[in-house]
Amino acid sequence: MIKREKYIASIREFYNSDLIKIITGIRRCGKSVILGQIKDEIEQSGAKCVYLNLEDRYENNFSSANELVEFVLKTKGAKYVFLDEIQNILNWQEACKTLRLKGLSLFITGSNSKLLSSEFVKELSGRFVSFNIRPFVYKELKEYANELGKDFSLGEYLSLGGFAKILEFQSNESIKAYLKDLDNTVIINDLIARYNIKKTELFKKIVDFVMLSNARVLSANSILNYIKSQKITASINTVIKYLSHLEEAYAIRKLPKYSLKAKRKLEFFEKVYNEDIAFSVIRGGDKDITHNLENIIYNELIFMGYELFLYDNNGKEIDFLAIKGGKEYLIQVAYSVAENKAYEREIGAFSSLDNSRAKVLITNDEIDFSTSTVKHIKLKDFLLMDEL
Repeated sequence: MIKREKYIASIREFYNSDLIKIITGIRRCGKSVILGQIKDEIEQSGAKCVYLNLEDRYENNFSSANELVEFVLKTKGAKYVFLDEIQNILNWQEACKTLRLKGLSLFITGSNSKLLSSEFVKELSGRFVSFNIRPFVYKELKEYANELGKDFSLGEYLSLGGFAKILEFQSNESIKAYLKDLDNTVIINDLIARYNIKKTELFKKIVDFVMLSNARVLSANSILNYIKSQKITASINTVIKYLSHLEEAYAIRKLPKYSLKAKRKLEFFEKVYNEDIAFSVIRGGDKDITHNLENIIYNELIFMGYELFLYDNNGKEIDFLAIKGGKEYLIQVAYSVAENKAYEREIGAFSSLDNSRAKVLITNDEIDFSTSTVKHIKLKDFLLMDEL
């Protein structure tokens, strides 16, 4: 497996910090691999580590936080502790606090944003640092494919997404079966069990609608209206609750609007993106190239470190306002602007705006459609960039 240096580099400076290192992200995005690579790197310096996979209840069947702490402290000379999938331990927060107070450098992973719940943040305010890991972006997939002696095309990325394990299968049928199982495990069964969801069919209906609405502006009311159109009874509170479950599992991300007039974020409507387009693809959204492409651009920009907003140019929607290091970019995404109508629509979104922010158009076209004020970046070039 490749070393995901972009993530590890951000964690490395905290190796010897007394802060608890929290590594979060959706299941099967590679958190455990990164945790293991950090452990290996530290052990190469001669330091002693304790590593426990707490998802393996056969080997690590601790009934309480106290048992876990006692086990770790029995390991003589250990200075670094790695606890994978920590949320499987009851009262794991207490174990973390105790191990930290014992002077150990603690690294933990988990697949649920409740790791960063308000209660935990309050108890350990200023005593932890968090890192969010995501599925692979194109550059990482290409590197891993090379390691496996395989090819991985842009077309495959646009139709399959970024879960790295897809590269280990030989056929599209095997890949789709894997992605279906991943969805059933991570999105459906895990959440139904974790939150004791009784209205399972309603939950699945809402999940399907949201996942197939990626890169679109949604509200709880618009989702509720769809559910009612299917002759299903639901309440707005239930919709909001189920959406929060998807966010907590890192399955979706919300992109708030930014208003030029108000100079602030608007909270009423938000654009929703899937953590990976695989969740749209396995529901039949593989032909929705336009929205899946925008979702991929979103994921790539987040990987590059940009803070993103949906920009409203007096009623004309611009896909992204991207901010990083004091630089701001207005970005439009389209699969192609070869037809005049598409070109006028995408370029027209920038109309009446001054040049205080750079304007960028990203498409899959081979022809350069740059103008005197708008820079056109070809998709194949954008996916290999480290920043705009």
